[in-house]
Amino acid sequence: MRILRTIAEARAAVAGLRTQSRSIGLVPTMGALHEGHLSLVRAAKTACDAVVVSLFVNPTQFGPNEDFSKYPRAFENDCALLQADGVDLLFAPDASEMYPAGAETFVEVEQVSNRLDGQSRPGHFRGVATVVTKLFNIVTPDQAFFGQKDAAQVAVLRRMVRDLNFDLALVVCPIVREPDGLAMSSRNRYLSAEDRKHALVLSRALTAAEQQVAAGVVDSDALLAAGRAVLAAEPAVRLDYFSIVDPDTLEDRPDVSSGALIAVAAWVGPARLIDNLLILPR
Repeated sequence: MRILRTIAEARAAVAGLRTQSRSIGLVPTMGALHEGHLSLVRAAKTACDAVVVSLFVNPTQFGPNEDFSKYPRAFENDCALLQADGVDLLFAPDASEMYPAGAETFVEVEQVSNRLDGQSRPGHFRGVATVVTKLFNIVTPDQAFFGQKDAAQVAVLRRMVRDLNFDLALVVCPIVREPDGLAMSSRNRYLSAEDRKHALVLSRALTAAEQQVAAGVVDSDALLAAGRAVLAAEPAVRLDYFSIVDPDTLEDRPDVSSGALIAVAAWVGPARLIDNLLILPR
């Protein structure tokens, strides 16, 4: 595995892969890798001839009171994991490489970026869309792999790919969970043992709504009430949102008969965690 620190190095390495007519899969990450990230790497390896992973803690997607400086960083361990999974190229630039002095250009996906996490974290998706656009332009992948856990991010990036005519396929891979149901996240490292127990309420709330759907309930208000009742029973968890929305627009859905995304975000101890469940059309 080659480790690349500059855009010029990354472009040259990708050009070398292209001369061999190799298809390229890109897995963008912020590091602190876990099995969820590695599932994306393995999906890319299955679908593409070569895999490029980016590792960049992107400052523009963090708000002024968020955890940029404390975000977990584990570069050596990340490299070992990626090496073991057969990654071809690791692009790990610093902030000055990705955002040169005086940079003033940003990518903003209007409307959809202001819903769910975008409503709670103003400017977050502008940072996400900007850095992903940069990565797409640098790596020029045939396919780019993202996790379903970040469902709002997926909706934003799907719209961006469509609107800006990126010549690539955006592949969304399933949520990877711990045996007890907790969605894997780099921010889980913030949790104490007690926080970790409280965090399970997110998946329990989604399961409660899913069980109601399985019983034939399609009305969103009823499903939301079922999930929120579970969340309310865990006072140590501070709810941000528990919503039922269209998976593409993130607009509220009155019922789930034509499919929907049930999404939750909450603060558990020092960590803001997210999780979601896709309901297929009936």
